[in-house]
Amino acid sequence: MPPAIEIRSVHKRYGAFEALRGVSFDVAQGEFFGLLGPNGAGKTSLIAIVAGLNRPSSGTVRVMGHDVVADYRAARRALGVVPQELVFDPFFTVRETLRLTSGYYGLARNDAWIDEILHHLDLTAKADANMRALSGGMKRRVLVAQALVHRPPVIVLDEPTAGVDVELRQTLWTFVRRLNREGHTIVLTTHYLEEAQELCGRIAMLKQGQVVALERTADLLGRFGGGTVTLRLSRAPLPGALRPLLAGEPLPDGRIALRLDDWQALEPVLARLREAGCHVDEMELAHTDLEDVFLRVMAAETAPAAAGGAS
Repeated sequence: MPPAIEIRSVHKRYGAFEALRGVSFDVAQGEFFGLLGPNGAGKTSLIAIVAGLNRPSSGTVRVMGHDVVADYRAARRALGVVPQELVFDPFFTVRETLRLTSGYYGLARNDAWIDEILHHLDLTAKADANMRALSGGMKRRVLVAQALVHRPPVIVLDEPTAGVDVELRQTLWTFVRRLNREGHTIVLTTHYLEEAQELCGRIAMLKQGQVVALERTADLLGRFGGGTVTLRLSRAPLPGALRPLLAGEPLPDGRIALRLDDWQALEPVLARLREAGCHVDEMELAHTDLEDVFLRVMAAETAPAAAGGAS
């Protein structure tokens, strides 16, 4: 069984600028996969290549075994993409928009599936409304519906919940989880890292056009074990020996956060504070989350991760 998405040594150059520098990884069929990175890391360029909207300068990409350049029709038929930007035709209703999109894929009798999508995305009441009359959140629901209308086995969600309300997030993730359980492959890019941590079984992180982390989410969190201890101190300042543990600047209320590699390090920290005459007025412990991991990976020197398969 071929990977849902296979990316091999992909480079993308725009003049002298190299947006992607030898990106390689697979996404297995049925995975819920996260693609993370700061702005400018190359995520949008990579998604555009996977979607057939751009061509790699070198390297190959396949969707369900179909080369996105040589066999682009089959590759695009296997893929549904929810773009980050709101793009819509103002002259059609929601239902007409979905029927038109169905026609692009040669699906003439698709109303039953369209009705099901409208129901699960809470768009039934807006089915006959003109696209230009919808709110931004409703327009984004329609973009999701368009990506799903031809029942693609692979779905790419590019910042699908950017700027939308909590209700849409809940509705969207309930439906997407169901699609994943039914065998659809989901690739998610998001700046809401708590969503990626909850949803994605495996994550790739891009930095400056290279893969710098590619692991199962649980393994990634485990590799950066421990967490942070947030303290409110009095009577004496933080000892200089503990300053390398600071996780950023002091909080607005004066508390400080120290990063611990593991929880066995907490008692030596408290002992050092006692020796320095510091009084701990308040203490809060927090396990490492994906945001902590992301910041630490991005702060490290760029070192490409080994190309990973579906394992």
